Amino acid sequence: MPVPELAALALVAVPAAAVVGMSKGGLPMIGTLAVPIMSLVMSPVAAAGLLLPVYVVSDMFGVWAYRREFSGRNLAILMPAAAAGIGIGWATAAIVTDALVALMVGLIGISFCLNRWFGGASRAAKPADLPRGLFWGTIAGFTSFVTHAGGPPFQMYVVPQRLPKMVFAGTSTLLFAAVNAMKLVPYWALGQLSIANLKIAGLLLPVAVMGTFAGVRLTRVLPEALFFRLVVAALFLLSLRLTYDGVTRIAGF
Repeated sequence: MPVPELAALALVAVPAAAVVGMSKGGLPMIGTLAVPIMSLVMSPVAAAGLLLPVYVVSDMFGVWAYRREFSGRNLAILMPAAAAGIGIGWATAAIVTDALVALMVGLIGISFCLNRWFGGASRAAKPADLPRGLFWGTIAGFTSFVTHAGGPPFQMYVVPQRLPKMVFAGTSTLLFAAVNAMKLVPYWALGQLSIANLKIAGLLLPVAVMGTFAGVRLTRVLPEALFFRLVVAALFLLSLRLTYDGVTRIAGF
């Protein structure tokens, strides 16, 4: 790779790895930024393949940090559903574009935020339940497989439960640790993982690990009300970006 291309890759890969690590540390609202950042210098598909090993290793540290703080009922519902979503993503990889998925995730996220702000903020907390959990878990697995964008569907299901912030963060971290591990085989089978990708990912791992511990620290010190306001606000901004990306790619701009 020529030096200018290496410099451009480094310029986006380092912040993308930091974002991945912080999302694994308990700040899922910023994790969806990683692929769009990397997409500045490569295709979203290539970016997703390059970042997957970074996600997997960061997950190990996140799982250790949240090993005692998670919702077991939510994980029992969401993990099998996410596995089904990954299977659907693998089976439809040849016909479903990342642009279409970006548009879908973006519109879901925008709808959720608008309802949260203007329609449902005063409603009582919704407990974890099987029908919604299976639906949103499947969507989260599917969108995570395509573009590592499983966060918005997860938040659609879990934010209304009003879990304590550390339980929310731990549930997200443990769920997507399992999801990312499940994606390794289909990513390899589809040619999205390579030795070159693994070498680059290895260089980014120290940044991601530092980001993980920074994310854990920030999650613990942020006031709970502020934490969830940031979650929803970040989800809205990311959803706008995903919607814009999806529309412009589909329209060929």
